[in-house]
Amino acid sequence: RRLLRRSSQADPQKQAVLAVGPGMGRGEAINRRVHALLQQPRRIVLDADGLNALAASGKPRPLAGENSPPLVMTPHPGEFARLCEPLGIEVRCEGDEERLQAAGQLAQVHRAIVVLKGHRTVVTDGSRGYINTTGNPALATAGSGDVLTGLIAGLLAQGMSPFEATVLGVYLHGLAGDLWANQFGPVGLTATGLLDLLPKTLACHQGRIERTPPGS
Repeated sequence: RRLLRRSSQADPQKQAVLAVGPGMGRGEAINRRVHALLQQPRRIVLDADGLNALAASGKPRPLAGENSPPLVMTPHPGEFARLCEPLGIEVRCEGDEERLQAAGQLAQVHRAIVVLKGHRTVVTDGSRGYINTTGNPALATAGSGDVLTGLIAGLLAQGMSPFEATVLGVYLHGLAGDLWANQFGPVGLTATGLLDLLPKTLACHQGRIERTPPGS
């Protein structure tokens, strides 16, 4: 059974959930591909170069129809600024409430759920918001955001609602970083190590093992 194939050869109509962006690269061909995907009524988690492609258009995302599921967007602060600038959204992210407000504006424009990553990551769909309390500097490592994208997509594929899957994915991602920091401190975590921690993280979330706060 073939496990991997080029995205250009895959049939998005047969995919329940799409994780779009990590490792795609940039350019007009990528931009066209991303916009074609966004016009389909699919559950999509958009990150990295997928976000850059959307930002390059300077316009709200195209919708497949009124019943299109919300897009999940996972920008870091730099990507967030690139998305907001052409839409005239003021980016003032000095505190949690300001970050929630700015992310909420972007969510409303794109009819999306926005995950603004960083210290105390925020999640909002424009009408409700969540400030995450898990996570630590160990998560500031290459590939960490890609793991989050895949984690949210996996929860969506299991049938969770988009907002619940996004909030839980962000929480579990941070919790995995906390479990690492409990044992090794806030350095040295890799994306592969983060993936390896997910079974333990789920067990901790389900109460089968005890969670110890970082630094205790």
